Amino acid sequence: MGRLVAVGLLGIALALLGERLLALRNRLKASREVESVDLPHCHLIKGIEAGSEDIDILPNGLAFFSVGLKFPGLHSFAPDKPGGILMMDLKEEKPRARELRISRGFDLASFNPHGISTFIDNDDTVYLFVVNHPEFKNTVEIFKFEEAENSLLHLKTVKHELLPRPFVSSHMLFFFFSVNDITAVGPAHFYATNDHYFSDPFLKYLETYLNLHWANVVYYSPNEVKVVAEGFDSANGINISPDDKYIYVADILAHEIHVLEKHTNMNLTQLKVLELDTLVDNLSIDPSSGDIWVGCHPNGQKLFVYDPNNPPSSEVLRIQNILSEKPTVTTVYANNGSVLQGSSVASVYDGKLLIGTLYHRALYCEL
Repeated sequence: MGRLVAVGLLGIALALLGERLLALRNRLKASREVESVDLPHCHLIKGIEAGSEDIDILPNGLAFFSVGLKFPGLHSFAPDKPGGILMMDLKEEKPRARELRISRGFDLASFNPHGISTFIDNDDTVYLFVVNHPEFKNTVEIFKFEEAENSLLHLKTVKHELLPRPFVSSHMLFFFFSVNDITAVGPAHFYATNDHYFSDPFLKYLETYLNLHWANVVYYSPNEVKVVAEGFDSANGINISPDDKYIYVADILAHEIHVLEKHTNMNLTQLKVLELDTLVDNLSIDPSSGDIWVGCHPNGQKLFVYDPNNPPSSEVLRIQNILSEKPTVTTVYANNGSVLQGSSVASVYDGKLLIGTLYHRALYCEL
């Protein structure tokens, strides 16, 4: 009788594991292939060879690139080279990427930049916020951009590890445990996404495998830190509407973009969810139209299990009128990996499109 019970429990466990594995493959879109959608006037950006995970563009056409991201188990074309911040002036006739100098005292050797965001203060001071993973930890770095010197002055490192957090609680005391992206809303104020609840790589994988939906969005100011939205499969890209009324969050493994209303106390209330058929990564906003441009991964399995003979593909979506009942979703660019592998961001400025990737090249296009 005992053996029958053991065999029965084993069968149930194997069935559960099989169901979770099948569900994970569906969430990764592991069987999806993409049909090419080409743009006629594009070229790869010289000097970006190992990823440009996020891009943010100032109103004057200066574009910042976050380059060289590394994670355990993630492919890298330059595993021993630290990350950096590059800049491109899109008003130049032939724009080129230049690396920005960072002030002395900042640890460049462990610089591992991820999501980025800019904020322009009332006195026209430009702040650059960078999600950083030094030694695969989680911090947010705040820089002042000094345009005349083409440099970044490091102002502050934000990390929040006051007390051990409880295993499951909506009132966490450890807020930055797996930071992915950031959107600045003040000179030292921002929203950030945690794409996992855990920091440990194995526990992250287990969390993803079990589909726990423990990812969240955090608000930070010098006086307050709080969770403002939760229940995401894997909260990824985040951005803010041009009128500052709404926060957009990409849930990459759920293939969704969440629209949340921002309140005066900086809390968020969900208004709607836009379902898509791809893994949505970073979100960029066209300030003139409010359109959302999305860097996407058509097949997540190819992204995380790298095969040079069958590389990850790229996809860029443009979403118009997201607040309407029927937003317009257009595939602007798609490639099977022959040109661009693992697109993570797409940003526009004055008829120009920049497409960055998780660990590959970057593309400059004229629309």
